[in-house]
Amino acid sequence: MPNRQHRRLLLSAVTLTALGLTTTQAVAAPAPQSGTAPTAVTGTVTTHDGTTGGGDGGSDDARNSMDSTAQFTEARTAPGVVAPGAYGAAWAQLKSMPRTGGEWDHVTSKPYNSDDPRYRDVNSNSSGGAGYVTGRITGIAADDDGYVYAGGANGGVFRSRTGGGHWEPISDRLPSLSTGTLDLDGSGRLWYATGESNTGATSYVGTGVYVLADPKHGEFQPGNRVGGAELESTTIHALRFAGDRVWAATSRGVWSHSTTDLSGPWTLEFAPNPDYLPGGSKAKDPSAPYKNIANDVAIDPKDPSKVILAVGWRGGDSYNGFYSKAADGSWQRVASLGDLPTDAANVGNVTFARSADGSRYYAIDQSPAVMASNPDTGLKGVYVSKSGSPSGPWTLIADKDKLKGSGSALQDPGYQPGIQSWYNQFLQVDPANPDHVYAGLEEVFETTDGGNKWVTAAPYWNNGFPCWSIDPAKQTGDCSPTTHSDQHAVAIGSYQGKANVFVGNDGGIYRRPVNGQLDAYGHGKDWTSLADGTIDTLQYYSVGVGRDLADPSGRGVIVSGGLQDNGESILRAHDKVMGSNFGGDGADTIVDPANGCNIAEEYVYLDMWVTQNCAVNDGSWLKDPTKATSFEVAPPDKDLGGAGARFIAPITTDPKNTNTWIAGGRHIWVQNKGFAIRSGSEWTSAYDLGAGHVATAVATVNGTVYAGWCGPCNNQGFTRGIAVGKTDGTGWHQLDLPVNGALPNRYISSFAVDENDAQHVVVAFSGFSRSWTEGPGAGIGHLFETHDGGTTWTDISANLPDVPADTVKLLPNGGLALGTDLAAFYRAPGESQFKLLGDDLPTTSVLQLKTGPDGKLYAATFGRGIWSLDLRRREG
Repeated sequence: MPNRQHRRLLLSAVTLTALGLTTTQAVAAPAPQSGTAPTAVTGTVTTHDGTTGGGDGGSDDARNSMDSTAQFTEARTAPGVVAPGAYGAAWAQLKSMPRTGGEWDHVTSKPYNSDDPRYRDVNSNSSGGAGYVTGRITGIAADDDGYVYAGGANGGVFRSRTGGGHWEPISDRLPSLSTGTLDLDGSGRLWYATGESNTGATSYVGTGVYVLADPKHGEFQPGNRVGGAELESTTIHALRFAGDRVWAATSRGVWSHSTTDLSGPWTLEFAPNPDYLPGGSKAKDPSAPYKNIANDVAIDPKDPSKVILAVGWRGGDSYNGFYSKAADGSWQRVASLGDLPTDAANVGNVTFARSADGSRYYAIDQSPAVMASNPDTGLKGVYVSKSGSPSGPWTLIADKDKLKGSGSALQDPGYQPGIQSWYNQFLQVDPANPDHVYAGLEEVFETTDGGNKWVTAAPYWNNGFPCWSIDPAKQTGDCSPTTHSDQHAVAIGSYQGKANVFVGNDGGIYRRPVNGQLDAYGHGKDWTSLADGTIDTLQYYSVGVGRDLADPSGRGVIVSGGLQDNGESILRAHDKVMGSNFGGDGADTIVDPANGCNIAEEYVYLDMWVTQNCAVNDGSWLKDPTKATSFEVAPPDKDLGGAGARFIAPITTDPKNTNTWIAGGRHIWVQNKGFAIRSGSEWTSAYDLGAGHVATAVATVNGTVYAGWCGPCNNQGFTRGIAVGKTDGTGWHQLDLPVNGALPNRYISSFAVDENDAQHVVVAFSGFSRSWTEGPGAGIGHLFETHDGGTTWTDISANLPDVPADTVKLLPNGGLALGTDLAAFYRAPGESQFKLLGDDLPTTSVLQLKTGPDGKLYAATFGRGIWSLDLRRREG
């Protein structure tokens, strides 16, 4: 394969002590020191440094996944464990707050073409074949009347009445938009389990299960919740129905509830380690979040009283295994199921699927032991029970090698089918054919004969196949369109009498006929992306805005943003479709306000790239390298990985001089060439934060720099600090921030420096305050202000909800804007109290706020795209 593809940090299979599902609503365990991980079952510490392929630079994937999985959690949990109820309390307070005038406009309400032929420069994935994309889809349900329901990882539920497309949001009134799973029951009700369950780096827990009686016409309301608060602050991997009960596999064990009387509490059916549940004697133990993880429930179609539970932490624990109910009513470990392993070392993340006629049960098993020992995969296998009973006997029908030989794009050592089976899993049996099965891992696999033969219906990407071409005129050459990689959800439904399979992955939702056609390479030739622009679940880390000099009116802007696993998006003034000009994971970004085609994009770990033509390229650089228009300009800390920089590391410019850039890793790097920089050697180290310390936030005005740092950054000895100095390397010093001082001992997420007075600074802190976080110096408050360069600080949090603060911005009128994991807030000049900022912004995380040259405030949300608010029209 040509050495061109931007590396994709895919949270690959590394055993961890950090449960990456935790954010605002979570109970988090401590993250490990970088580079360490417990082995399966025993819990002893080893290093896992497996290499991966998956395109050029893929060897970084497994090595770096430790930090990518841990760091999003660390920001919200260190220095301690967050108690249940934190999110609910914050949301309740938010609902009673006053609101400013003004309405948010949805900027990214256009299709996003990851294969846009305009952008085929050095580090674009364009031409891979995934086509139109949106953010991660983790739940899908579909009926036979053309109604399809898709749940975003942190974007809520969308409804289509036309077999996919023309979407409308139907869950925006709920307190959580994090999707665990979606299911239609036998009476047509739609069940929405909140709390994304894949234990990835950026997964949010939820607020329980909701039921919509009339999903074709209604919308979810908070009052639709089933039971009480029993499932709040959990993730939910699966809902399974039997008789008049529904079973829920959650991060706190297996629960059940009546499907006829939705009022009463949920019943805890089984938790392998109940002492670690909230209220238990070991509930405050740092390992508590890992001790009761349930992945799925299999119910015998012939006898609903026979149930098997798949329980276990994907990284390995002694309780991992399958459990069934004994004659005395207790749950006991299953000793043997045939080929399907039952020992703790080989039972990790498991997904079940049952055929409609009850004749078959299928299962995918991810093995902690395989994940710890095999650099190529974490998959133990795909299995079938031909008796139709979950008790088996089970037979192996696919392993990594069989799937690799089925037309998979993942052939390189270190990155082969199942490498992320802890993160990517789905199973679906064709209702009309019990031997026809779709299995989702990194790719979509299909068998029509019960597993004797498999095809890769949707390869990871088309790069590397003989049919691939970078030539825009050929789009993806002779290759068929594929889906985005990293599969999470699946459903089968019909529209106008035609049965379709729908798959959800890190790039959105795709459809093809259930009995679709294959091309000459054995790949599905009839995939259609359903990301038509009316569904926006894009997960942005950052946003940048600059003038579009090609706009004849002189008023147009270019909006760019870095995304989870969907590169960098670019939207020019009169575009009807967004394009992707950088691939992989987009992190922080810098855009020239005076010229939006001047863009600096961080991949991860400060691996920065710059372009001065929007990265427009037809791929001709592949034959003539001098025609490349994107350049790697990474500061030296990039080469140190997690020891040199955070996974999403901070970069910024001086608003008074856009040629002055600051990048924060272990060092505070400065360069003064602006977008004309062409090499990482052109950075100068202004200050060394010290071994084990890495920057979490940087800001500069008129040569003065503020740098927040942490190290260790997890709750195993968490420390933080603020360093202040000059861009020329002089005057650097650490502010005196004792653990129990005026500023909380929590993660420093953002600075806002007064452009007219660099001694005037506001600093934002992530995490929850002391009332929820059990750790040294957790403190109270989220926003603090200094007028003397950090000698003294005042808590200005006032009436803000106690929720992680992500980004703070001093506005031109003297007001203050704040983005949090729940909403955006505003404090007017001269006021002390905050209001909710504007109308129509979905309840989701606002990770970055930037002002544009058009006088608007832009919000990068992690789950619902980019939004803007015209500050000139805001009231109050």
